[in-house]
Amino acid sequence: MDNKKKIPTNTITRDIKNLAEPTGNIYESVVILYKRANQIAAAEKKELMRKLEDFRGDHDAMEEVFENKEQIEISKYYERQPKPDLVAISEFENGDLTYRKANE
Repeated sequence: MDNKKKIPTNTITRDIKNLAEPTGNIYESVVILYKRANQIAAAEKKELMRKLEDFRGDHDAMEEVFENKEQIEISKYYERQPKPDLVAISEFENGDLTYRKANE
């Protein structure tokens, strides 16, 4: 996921034939992209939760929740990252994604 700089942060139009080409079936390609996007989303969520864990505590003051600028910056950083489906599509198009069928 180091190549996030090359991945657009907005949705772009793609030719569906190009997505179906590696597998020969658009539905297989969509399932592969779906599973990879879920893996990426789970990894990012785990990483974000680990970073935000430092900010948890037994603080009852509402002022501390709203004034923690470092926590806000971490959250904003993850919001600016490309969406998991865009990362998965980019990996798939660049040939960086490996997959196999269950019966193989």
